Amino acid sequence: MAEASAEAATVPSAIDALARRDGGRLLSNLVGAISDFQLAEDSLQDALESALIHWTRNGLPHSPAAWIMQTAKRKAIDRLRRSANFRSKSAEIAHLIQMENESVEDEAEEPIRDERLKLIFTCCHPALEKKARVALTLRSVCGLTTEEIADAFLDSQEAMAQRLVRARHKITQAGIAYEVPGPDGWNERLESVLAVIYLIFNEGYASSSAEHIRRELCEEAIRLGRLLSVLRPDEPEIEGLLALMLLHHARRSARLGTEGEILSLEDQDRGLWDDQEISEGSALLERGLRRGRAGPYQLQAAIIAVHAEAASFAETDWHQILLIYGSLCAIADNPVFELNRIVALSYADGPAAALERLAPIAHMLGHYQPFHAVRADLYSRTGRSEEAKLAYRLAHDLSQTEAERLFFEKKLRQFT
Repeated sequence: MAEASAEAATVPSAIDALARRDGGRLLSNLVGAISDFQLAEDSLQDALESALIHWTRNGLPHSPAAWIMQTAKRKAIDRLRRSANFRSKSAEIAHLIQMENESVEDEAEEPIRDERLKLIFTCCHPALEKKARVALTLRSVCGLTTEEIADAFLDSQEAMAQRLVRARHKITQAGIAYEVPGPDGWNERLESVLAVIYLIFNEGYASSSAEHIRRELCEEAIRLGRLLSVLRPDEPEIEGLLALMLLHHARRSARLGTEGEILSLEDQDRGLWDDQEISEGSALLERGLRRGRAGPYQLQAAIIAVHAEAASFAETDWHQILLIYGSLCAIADNPVFELNRIVALSYADGPAAALERLAPIAHMLGHYQPFHAVRADLYSRTGRSEEAKLAYRLAHDLSQTEAERLFFEKKLRQFT
């Protein structure tokens, strides 16, 4: 009896882990089978709720993901049968109804297709507004909650929920094809697709969740980048994005300290960096740059490559980094790039020269934690301790993870 109770207690965490790990794969498969985005998402949620009941009673199935997949299809059929327009949709779901009598066990060993790239291209259709494309992808592929996405966009949760519902309905009503488009449809979607893949990576690399680092999201983004590179081997910005992710990911083992705090580049043990990923990323970057169409992802990767080439923080070529940031800021109007350029300037020409450059971007980055972290560092390096403490406290209060808060608490202890 105690054994059964212990297993039942693990069911909610098992379902949560499955939804986070496999939710995007399951949803992409369902959308492909049902051809209705909202119905697929509702049916998947129904299946997860059923799992809580059945698995608590009967224990975990042999293949939990296959159980969810089969149950979600059946839930979709149930919803369609209850709907007023079932007759008009019955032809589309005939194949689902044929599967209704198949047992879960019969399908348990069958692989579930992974169609997340199709799902991303669907979410990034130009018929959807840009914010909706990114938000829908983060919700559907990454499994971020509506609340997490609303926080990222500085929207209310209610407004973001409505935005997501409208986007799903538009995909269904407009008959947006669930596919990776042919050559004619690439250019109009590629920018958004690259952006959302990098957002997936960033959510893993500096997660808003308690874990701070979600390796599975980083690896999923890299996998998607590799798929894109195979589909378009001559596109330098795909090579640039993949290089950028690999070069960042190479530092994963050195990013947290013994207390769980974030470690700055200056304090990381470079012996823990992954040389193989650095080599692969650098080769991809070099290949992309040789094509003569340097874009934002290639330039960002070039900056990380300069860091990777330095034997130590003190030996970093900050003047080269400063030059690359100048090129990046010239083609991409982004205050975050300018903030990072100011950091490079502080090491190339000194913190005093950099500090005066913060004022013009302060109004755009007032609620952006790294802005206050940079400001605190520059105050500290110019001997303005009281101002540094105030800026570090503000950065601490704006932090979203425990790892970030521990980092700033450690910084603040230096002033006591």
